[in-house]
Amino acid sequence: MTASHDGTRHFLLASDFDQTLSFHDSGRVLAEMLGVRDFDEKVEGLARINLVQQGGELAYLIRHDPEFRSVRREQLYEAGRRVRLRHNIPMLVDFLGKGIPGFKFSFYVLSAAPSEIVHAALEGIVAPDHIIGTEFEWDQVSGEVRSIARVPAGYGKVAALEDLETRLDVHPDRTIYVGDGSSDVHVMLHVNNRDGFTIAVSENRHLARIAKRTVLSDNAFSVLVPVLEDIVGWRSAEIRTLFESYGLTLQEWEKARTDWVTVRETPPADDAAVA
Repeated sequence: MTASHDGTRHFLLASDFDQTLSFHDSGRVLAEMLGVRDFDEKVEGLARINLVQQGGELAYLIRHDPEFRSVRREQLYEAGRRVRLRHNIPMLVDFLGKGIPGFKFSFYVLSAAPSEIVHAALEGIVAPDHIIGTEFEWDQVSGEVRSIARVPAGYGKVAALEDLETRLDVHPDRTIYVGDGSSDVHVMLHVNNRDGFTIAVSENRHLARIAKRTVLSDNAFSVLVPVLEDIVGWRSAEIRTLFESYGLTLQEWEKARTDWVTVRETPPADDAAVA
């Protein structure tokens, strides 16, 4: 896609929420609120039987699991307010909103977490219409979830991303996706296959083989490092200067390639077999 009339190139930067913009999984926060002690076991059980798309486990539990069925919309908002966010997300959103000469960024959050949780967690930071999460239909009488209207998980997240690209008129090769876990594999492969740019923010071995860059930091502003370096074309000195202009210092910036290697000892051949 060509640049706009003034030469500005428009990029979509879409980010996951759980453990990408937050430190912990919002489903675990909700489970603690509800007194559900075996949340991880429930999620692992759903993953083993491949009943739902990876990332959509919480939505399924809220709709079908007896311990989650009692959840109300107000409780989802409360869980969102309890989510611990990574540092300097407002600063990241501010920078992306301003853009830099020649580059414009549209920032969106794509999450399989319930929209109510993400909206509450990012209230006053990210505009509600820039958040795409799981949507429920609520029973007006009981207050319980009646059905699941949308779950941006797995291929559902791919569809949501494509819809954003269409609405914003952003070509796929100007899509940037940031994620943390195996539930992001489908969307990252999709973005890479269409010449977009992917950033992992964890050492998840599935993403390490897929993401074009990996950034490990508790500061959300750090995802700008590969964006500025690989897309905008800035050098290290320029990036450091930008961080300093926001009152931040890049104290440790180590670039390394990670090799995931599994080594097993080969058992000795059976004597009978050798004979």
